[in-house]
Amino acid sequence: MRTKTFVLYPSLGVGHLNPMVELAKHLRRRGIGVVVAVIDPPDNDAASAEATARLAAANPSITFRVLPAPSSPDVGAHPVKRGHDTLRLANPVLREFLRSLPAVDALLLDMFCVDALDVAAELAIPAYFFFPSPASVLAIFLNLPYYYPSVPSFREMGKAALLRFPGMPPIRTVDMLATVQDKESVTTRVRLYEFKRMTEGKGILVNSFDWLEPNALKALAAGICVPERPTPRVYCVGPLVDTGKKGGSRGDGERHSCLAWLDSQPRRSVVFLCFGSKGAFPAAQLKEIARGLESSGHRFLWAVRSPPEEQSTSPEPDLERLLPAGFLERTKNRGMVAKSWVPQAEVVQHEAVGAFVTHCGWNSTLEAIMSALPMICWPLYAEQATNKVFMVEEMKIAVPLDGYEEGGLVTAEEMEAKVRLVMETEEGRKLRERLVRTRDMALDAIKEGGSSGIALDEFMRDLETNISENGGCK
Repeated sequence: MRTKTFVLYPSLGVGHLNPMVELAKHLRRRGIGVVVAVIDPPDNDAASAEATARLAAANPSITFRVLPAPSSPDVGAHPVKRGHDTLRLANPVLREFLRSLPAVDALLLDMFCVDALDVAAELAIPAYFFFPSPASVLAIFLNLPYYYPSVPSFREMGKAALLRFPGMPPIRTVDMLATVQDKESVTTRVRLYEFKRMTEGKGILVNSFDWLEPNALKALAAGICVPERPTPRVYCVGPLVDTGKKGGSRGDGERHSCLAWLDSQPRRSVVFLCFGSKGAFPAAQLKEIARGLESSGHRFLWAVRSPPEEQSTSPEPDLERLLPAGFLERTKNRGMVAKSWVPQAEVVQHEAVGAFVTHCGWNSTLEAIMSALPMICWPLYAEQATNKVFMVEEMKIAVPLDGYEEGGLVTAEEMEAKVRLVMETEEGRKLRERLVRTRDMALDAIKEGGSSGIALDEFMRDLETNISENGGCK
């Protein structure tokens, strides 16, 4: 019997590539041939190219193909519009690439690659979506194209106004995507178009697990999120995270110095602060974080990037200038500040780490869950504020910081208070117990016979049905 071949098609950016590669590794373990087709527009950032090369080198059983594509002709457009246009304009390149392969049994699309549905239809290839965020966010996104026309712009409603989506707890307007706050904006139109077209897929694979999100999965299965057409079948196949010990090197083979430092710290004593590939703060905010950490008295490991306004001229942060005078000297025996990058996947697994101050990116959240690590939420962009709502209120695996909304300042006092809450109080102890339970349920989901494995089996059976109905694939 011929080995099946799936083509995985991530959208632009490292945050979407990484979970797609974790899915690819999962499929390879099931004996499926996998090709990851990465769009490389002329204005793509160097970090994405570096990540693609690193992932290809680390995963020789997965085929990576970089497809050159035209960038958006409107170079002055918002990045959301420019990225959408780039993916749409890449359709001819994708079409020719798929035609060049001996066989393609399924096309697995990132949530933003909706226009590739047209290529899949033309070539009679079953197309499914991979949603790298929680199912709770998926439920809201699928409903938003139907919900938004009947209400004012979220920005006009005030940031504390509550939005009520079918089957979901109330969400404050300020916790929705920044790109949909103005319903007349280009970015809102792009996002609503993408969310509506996602329902045209044959199904949606979600990087989550059943136990974590019962309310969202119930709403999706009941079809109440999408009123005008059947909701595609949702398959929770996660958590898909990289839990392999890679030695914490960035490619030069050297173990990162922060791991040796963690080796010398007591168990569960270190607060880890890391904010993803784009997380950067103004100098004034960095000083508040530093003062809060110093006042807390707790050990810490903190990855600091240059402020956004300095990154083009000073890619490596000047810590002595950016942080309070004498901070590094005063805290040298209990803290470590790393410039720009640390091996997050290894750090969150280290037994010395006891709390994680995070931007609530879903990849980072799942890594923390798999290490039973309590989180302190500081959302920065994309769907992270929406993730935060579910992490705090429904999943009960995190506590929120106050003050960050709409570019506000998180004070040193707030940082100190939340660090102490997680590390010292009864509430923090209960949070840690909840994370242990959540980790155990995640491990149950991905073990043989677990819910996520069963969901992947069901996806494969559904795919066979679609292949039979289409008379076979290219």
